[in-house]
This record gives sequence, C-alpha cells and structure tokens, in this order.
Amino acid sequence: MDKRDYYEVLGVGRDAADSDIKAAYRRLAMQYHPDKNPDNPEAEERFKEAAEAYEVLSNADKRARYNQFGHRGMHAGQDYHPFSNMDEIFSAFGGNSIFEEFFGGGRRRSGGGHAQPGSDLKIRLPLTLEEIASGIEKTIIIKKMVNCSDCGGRGTPTPEGVIACTVCGGSGEVRQITRSIFGQMINVAPCSNCSGEGRVVKEPCKTCRGEGRVQGEARETIDIPAGVSDGNYIPLRGKGNVGRRGAPAGDVIVLIEEKPHKHFARNGNDVIYDLTVSYPQAALGADVEVPTLTGASVITIEPGTQPGALLRMRDKGIPQLNSNRRGDQIVRVNLHIPTRLNEEERELLRNLSNGPNIAAPARDKKDGSKGGFFSKVKEAFS
Repeated sequence: MDKRDYYEVLGVGRDAADSDIKAAYRRLAMQYHPDKNPDNPEAEERFKEAAEAYEVLSNADKRARYNQFGHRGMHAGQDYHPFSNMDEIFSAFGGNSIFEEFFGGGRRRSGGGHAQPGSDLKIRLPLTLEEIASGIEKTIIIKKMVNCSDCGGRGTPTPEGVIACTVCGGSGEVRQITRSIFGQMINVAPCSNCSGEGRVVKEPCKTCRGEGRVQGEARETIDIPAGVSDGNYIPLRGKGNVGRRGAPAGDVIVLIEEKPHKHFARNGNDVIYDLTVSYPQAALGADVEVPTLTGASVITIEPGTQPGALLRMRDKGIPQLNSNRRGDQIVRVNLHIPTRLNEEERELLRNLSNGPNIAAPARDKKDGSKGGFFSKVKEAFS
C-alpha cells in the first residue's frame, strides 16, 4: 500500500511553518494516542503515520530531501527508518521532549527505570435493600501485599543495598540496533536482569527476600451512598497491592452486590411487594398492614379490588443515586383461594354463586342484623 503524502497526513501545506507542523502533529497525536484509543488498530496506525510524518517534516534536512525526492528519497537516507512498533515511536521522541510536552511525561512503558505498580484488587460487597435505600458506612478487611516493616519496603535493610543495574545502566531497558540498506532498526525491550526497574538488590531483606512487601491486611471504611445498584463499583485509589520495593500501590475495586430480599423485588428505584388478601377483603375493602423498607405501613384496599391490581405507595422505594428523588413501592394484589372448606362454607359459596338476590337463611339473622349472610362469608374467609 502506497504511503500518503506527509503533508496530507498532517493536514498542512508544503510551505507550512515549523510551528504549524508541530501544532498539526499535536492535534493528531492527542486524537489517536494509544492510551486514549486502547485496542484500536486503526487509531494506532494513524498515530504511527502521524509520528512518521512529523519525524521527517520537523527535521530541516529530512524535510528538504522529502520535498525534492518524496518517499524514495527518504529510503535512501541513512538517518531515516520507518517505525515498526509503538515502542520505537516513544523511544525516538523521548529525547526531544515532544511527548513530555504533549502528554505530561508521555506514555508509561514497561521499562523506563521504574518498578511496576502493584496489582489491583476486586472485592464484592453484598448489601440489603434496606442498606441500599438508606446508604450506609461499611468497614471491610482487605487481604493484600503491604510494605515490609523490617526494611521499610526497600527490599534491603539499608539504602546502600540497592544499586543501579549494570546491564541497562539504570534505564530499565535495553536496545538493539541493526542496520540495513534502508537505515537502522531499533528494538527496545525491558531489561531482563532488573525486570525493567533499572536497579537490583545487592543485600536482600531476610523477611521479604528482597521484594519489599509481604502478605498482610488492612481495614478500610467506605461510605456507600443511597441508591446504588447491583454491579455498581466504588474505586479505592492506592489501596490495592503495593508494588515491589516501594513502587506505588494498585487500586481496590469494591463491587456492589444486591442481596435477595424475602419481601421485595427491585425494579429500578421502585420495589414490588406481593400482597395476598382474602376474597372478603378484596370485595368489601380493608385496611392492611404491609412492610416497607423503612418499617410497617397501612395501605387501603378499596372495595372491589381485582386480583393483579397494582397499588402505589409514593416515595416508599429507593432513592435515585445522587438525587433527592425517590422511587415508589408497588403493591401487587393477589387473591387467596382456600383449598379446604367445611360444609357450611360450601353452602355459603353455593348460595353466593346463585346471584345477589338470594335471600340469606334465617339462621344468619339471629342477631337481627341485616346482611348476616355476607357477614358469615367474611367470617369464613377472613
């Protein structure tokens, strides 16, 4: 595939000033930087293309040769080589501070003379709906790697026990340069002698064996805001495993898990409660006590309420996260059907099924009241 014109890549004219070339590259580097576009091959190619164009056009001699001979003139020069990977780009520009200027120090590489930070940890934190509805403060115990108390995390009893790596000279990386008719090729890799740290332990601590860290635990208190959901997480920066020999610690990711509730099912910020009532309660109406997330409350069942009816209790649900709004409690009405009836109860139901104009038996009016039949039904099924 033919390479695009370098001026076209940067989006500048052939008479562009050095400052315009630099500004154009800055814009493209910020747009296609690998740290902003992880796992994006197209962005990586654009980034390498822009870096190659800038590497040529920012150099007066290379730019003059390119203006005269184009890409063929660049291949003939011994001071030019195309970038084959991302490490070559960062290494090539490391000396002229272009990445320090653009990105505040550039992309963190695997080497660079610094120990790798400690690993992150993930902790699952189960919460009840009541805790989620009100918010709560939780104290957790984190089992993790901590600094060795005997050596202060250095990996050696004395500061003089750590020396610069003699293989990489303290840089943490080694370079291999090969030459060909197309120019020189540079391969950069972490130093195997110091694992990219740039230093080695001469006198290791007996407790941690030079690691600077041991297995331990720590207690952390977390404020859980009201309204969190299953799958939400809270990061604890710098509370994870410490790195080797004083390297910074990783993070702890606290993953929220919602415990199943014996009464409620959650639907967003609403909670659903299944209420079972008797036939007389549904037909005649009743005041029924139901549980809520903040304690018991009374709900009115209107006469003639049908099975499956949804009754809304305002503001009895879960608060919306970082908001003053609150969900509702939805009461779903279910009808209780008795499975065992005595003869008197069966007779009452037969009379009721014959229609509302059936006169009540005389025995239901012994107290002289009206509607004794329905009283009997209510008494039988309450």
